[in-house]
Amino acid sequence: MEHEKIQIDNEFISEVFGKFDENIKKLENAFSVSIVNRDDGIIISGKDKDIQIAKKVLYAITETANKGEIIDEQKINYYISELKEKSVEEIQEINNDFICMTISGRPVKPKTLGQKKYTDKIKNNTIVFGVGPAGTGKTYLAMAMAVTAFKNNDVNRIILTRPAIEAGENLGFLPGDMQQKVDPYLRPLYDALYEIMGADQFQKNIEKGAIEVAPLAYMRGRTLDNSFIVLDEAQNTTPEQMKMFLTRIGFGSKAVITGDITQIDLPGGKRSGLIESTKILQGIDDIEIVTLTNKDVVRHPLVQKIINAYEVYEQKKEKNLKPIKSKNK
Repeated sequence: MEHEKIQIDNEFISEVFGKFDENIKKLENAFSVSIVNRDDGIIISGKDKDIQIAKKVLYAITETANKGEIIDEQKINYYISELKEKSVEEIQEINNDFICMTISGRPVKPKTLGQKKYTDKIKNNTIVFGVGPAGTGKTYLAMAMAVTAFKNNDVNRIILTRPAIEAGENLGFLPGDMQQKVDPYLRPLYDALYEIMGADQFQKNIEKGAIEVAPLAYMRGRTLDNSFIVLDEAQNTTPEQMKMFLTRIGFGSKAVITGDITQIDLPGGKRSGLIESTKILQGIDDIEIVTLTNKDVVRHPLVQKIINAYEVYEQKKEKNLKPIKSKNK
């Protein structure tokens, strides 16, 4: 067993170690090391390769604390998983990015390298597909980017859309007028805008027509100029709907298409427009496809474990469904 001593500024020790040393216990379990705080420094014991990774995580946590960032369980887990292969400098790039402030004064920024890549692509391209599981911030970050572009006068309006629960958008059985019928399906978009922009400002912009939240069917026959358009839940579009949407985009506009291909609700085995479009449009300039993974999940740590469990289950199921080749000639 080897030992290495590192120095961390005393003012950050409590944040680095966490309540009841919970951060250190995570590191010890993850890398099979022992970490002890002494008067003359922090002693890390274990195999050299494990010590080096644990040391990188400790430095990353310290740097995060130094920048005034909150050190939560998601961040610790992310550092543990990513710093096995990446440098502290790469990880810290995330903390240097900033999109906007919520109405309550909380900064909105990418929390993973995957999210940073996603927001960078949105800044630099006209059309971006954000594909990944629940909890990776696909929609929320797109909304934050839309609000920022609107406030900076880069666009004149924000258009948010998603297919209603079915791709065919069969809403006739629901009570109320059309707006009341579609509101439940668009509620997640409203909630995100309320948090980022504030309910009063949101309502004023809705009344002025500067913000439009509508089902995908409303996009047909329109040309959308000088707009930031977010298509959410795009896995539930048909290929025809996706083509219709993509050909609405006009001059001075930007579009972000988000979806989770593991949660397709299309009836009768219909093909997903999201899956098809990401195959057709690969390699076209000014169109980028960003795939987020379970490493980019920023919800409760249990969500990441649930996604992992489902991925393993689906892989096993797919393997068992493959036909076994006969050895008989």
